[in-house]
This record gives sequence, C-alpha cells and structure tokens, in this order.
Amino acid sequence: MNAILENLTRAGVSIWLDDLTRNRITSGNLKVLIDTMSVRGVTTNPSIFEGAIAGNADAYATQIATLASDGVSAEQAVRLMTSDDVRNACDIFADVFTASGGTDGRVSIEVDPRLARDTQATIAEAQDLWNLVDRKNLLIKIPATVEGLPAITEVIGRGISVNVTLIFSVERYSQVMDAYMAGLELALERGHSLSDIESVASFFVSRVDSVIDSLLKAKGSDEAIALLGQAAIVNARLAWQSFIEVLASDRWKSLQGANPQRPLWASTGVKDPAYPDTRYVIDLVAPGCVNTMPEKTLFAVADHGLFVGDTVSGTADASASIWRELDQLGIDVTAVCEELEADGVAKFEQAWTALLDTVAKALDRA
Repeated sequence: MNAILENLTRAGVSIWLDDLTRNRITSGNLKVLIDTMSVRGVTTNPSIFEGAIAGNADAYATQIATLASDGVSAEQAVRLMTSDDVRNACDIFADVFTASGGTDGRVSIEVDPRLARDTQATIAEAQDLWNLVDRKNLLIKIPATVEGLPAITEVIGRGISVNVTLIFSVERYSQVMDAYMAGLELALERGHSLSDIESVASFFVSRVDSVIDSLLKAKGSDEAIALLGQAAIVNARLAWQSFIEVLASDRWKSLQGANPQRPLWASTGVKDPAYPDTRYVIDLVAPGCVNTMPEKTLFAVADHGLFVGDTVSGTADASASIWRELDQLGIDVTAVCEELEADGVAKFEQAWTALLDTVAKALDRA
C-alpha cells in the first residue's frame, strides 16, 4: 500500500476515485487501486460516462449489439450500460463496504442532469436507479439545486443513500445538511433504520479558484494578488466548520444511530499549473471527510504529496478573515457560486446529451 495514501486514510480521509470505465472494471485495475492505492469508493458523473463510453467503444460493443437487437432507445441503453458498470463496481467494493461497516465501498450514479430543476422527476429517477442497480453500497447523486433540496429529503426519507453534488457555497451546503436531517426525520417516521442510510455532500473545490482568481487578477491590486489561490480551500474549510457545528446541534444529536453526512471534496484536480498538483488533497485533510480524485491527482499525491496531518481543524477564524478580505475587494462570492452551480448543471446536461447522441449512433450501426 502506498505510504502517503495510507497516512491520509489513517488521518480519516476516505480516498475515492473520480472515474469509472468498463475497462477499469474488467481489467482488474479498479481492484488494484483498492489494494495498493487506498481507494475506498468511486464517484461518477455524466461527463465521466460520456468519456468512458465514447472513448472505449470496443468495451461496450457486445452490449450495444444486444441492446440494438432488443430495440431499446438510446436513453434506455445509456441507463442499462451505466448501471451495469456501477453495479459491477459496487461488487468489487463489497469487501471494503463490509469492513467499513457500510461507510465506504460506495459507488455513485447520477440522476439525469436534465432533471436538475424538477423535484418530482428527480425523486422518481432516484428511486428507479436505486431499484435498477440494486446494491446497498450505491449512492444516488442528486444536485444541490433549489429544486434538488426537497428531492434529497424525500429520497433520504425512503431509506435511499444519497451523494449530494454540485455544492459550491457554504450557504447552500447548510441547506443541504438541513435537507439531509429532514430526510432522516422522515425516514424515522416511516420506520427505516437510520444506520442503513449514508450520505456525502460533494463540495466542489478547484472551480471556485478558477473563477475567483480571474476576478482577482482583473483587479490587479497588491491586496487582490495576495489572495490568489486561497478562495477554494478557505471555502471548503468554512464548510467543514459548518459541518462540525451541525454535529454539535441538538437536532443532530436527537437522530440517534444516524450516520453523519460526510463532506466530500470534489473537483480536486488542480487546473492552474502555477499551483502544486496535490494542494486540494493535502490542504484539505480532516478526520471524517472524503476526497474524490481523478486518477492523475491520485497518482500525484501518491508520488510526491507531503502529508502533514490535519490541515482543516482550527482554521475557521483565519478562513473567515480571508473571506472578509475578498468581500472588501468587491468579490461577490454568492454570485460566483450561483454562476458555478448553473454552469455545472449545464455542463452535465451537455455531457449527457453528447452521450445519448454517441449511443444512438452506435445503436444505428449495430
């Protein structure tokens, strides 16, 4: 086992891989990453599946031929192919799932991103996906849009485990935690065991720096330049503080037997080459978080990550101070986060549409 990644695991960071392809499953690569790189879960999204299926046509050729002969639509074919991959990945993680008591060994699949603004359709698709994959270590990904919040409550209330995705602001994250607790309360009323329900809240990191850094560079003052590269990590650290405060609340303590909705650091690949390629991992170490990494970031951390222990606890005051400095410079963080959410939904919709088009053409050729 890689020593750096093992140190992260011992510090309480659950390392998940932000990628899934059929070749990764069938070649044994995913199992190797579990055994040697401390990988304890997998996240997927429409962009990942679009790249997987478009870029590995041969791996799906036999199934596509069968689906074509059965006369299924492109939409049905996409759901069957992606759910098969996720189900098989869940099975590969079965031992991790059991050993962790159900906390890790989780694999995520996302509702159709075109439903991000439709509460009832999101609920229905979440239930359908849960039934289709049929694995206890599945997580259904629901975006943290305004319309997604009541869907999260209802889906959790049905005893279904959820990965809440596309969270950018601490304010929205607080609403997500509230939706989770409301869901647990509903599940309790309906007779579900709270200990069987798991959830993570995917807080996106690098995209925040991408936008705010561009605004700071446009201002060009010494004060602005001094804040480059700080917004994303500070934002995540403030989210962690909100998480700790919720765990200390009377409402949370009343939900005996419930599992905390762990903060998950997503979008941890560094986009600016001026920054260390391990920063969104090493600078966000906290006991009880999840960090989902693209393979490139995972290997970078394993190769040259400088593990220094917990880098989040006790940083709330300093983080709040930097946040105030951004505000004083006229950086409208709320507007930035709203823009990032809308952009994230749009990009996933585009990836999903491209995936449907790729599969439709493959079905026609089969």
